Amino acid sequence: MRSIHDFQGVYLHREPVDMRKSINGLSAIVELEAMGELQGRNLFIFTGRRRDVLKMLYFDRTGFALWTKRLEKDRFPWPRKLLDEVVTLSAPQLEWLLDGVDVWQVRSFENFQFERAI
Repeated sequence: MRSIHDFQGVYLHREPVDMRKSINGLSAIVELEAMGELQGRNLFIFTGRRRDVLKMLYFDRTGFALWTKRLEKDRFPWPRKLLDEVVTLSAPQLEWLLDGVDVWQVRSFENFQFERAI
């Protein structure tokens, strides 16, 4: 698989899909849901109802590639409260997701703006 940082866009399909789908079925979902350009430098992520399998689809210069990760014990954290069908992730967020971190619960410090230094 290419490095996660090689992709311009990382798009997660929020609703569960049939994990029996392969390249053609997942590509059809990308096109029907207008998730992004299939032949661009984009990575498309899918999971099923149990959330124990992730499938990642992308196109490189010679054709499509499909990468699968199956968890033996746990489930992948998934955005439940978001309304968007497609969620955009950064490369670090994807790395965290693959490590089991719930990236939707992680909060960073707020930016602080000041007028002048004392």
